[in-house]
Amino acid sequence: MMNDATKKKVLARIRRIAGQLEGVARMIEEDRYCVDVLLQIASAQAALGQAGKVVLRSHVETCVSDATATGKPGERKQKLDELMDVFARYGCLGKRSLA
Repeated sequence: MMNDATKKKVLARIRRIAGQLEGVARMIEEDRYCVDVLLQIASAQAALGQAGKVVLRSHVETCVSDATATGKPGERKQKLDELMDVFARYGCLGKRSLA
């Protein structure tokens, strides 16, 4: 589980991203230049990626670490399989160092 500081950090990022997306919707409603809209969408995607990195780091530092240190072999395998699935699905999170 995420600690309170991490939750606060992620929620702040998510709220900022929600604001960005509302801005993108307004830009579309106002028929703003397509390239400007695309740049804002790319910015929101990057921000989501950063939020994902924070959550992933927390998961590794807590859930995976705990299972590796104290869990039963089946629990360790489950957490590692889960982690590998996350990397497979969201491989783009690994392109830069974790936040």
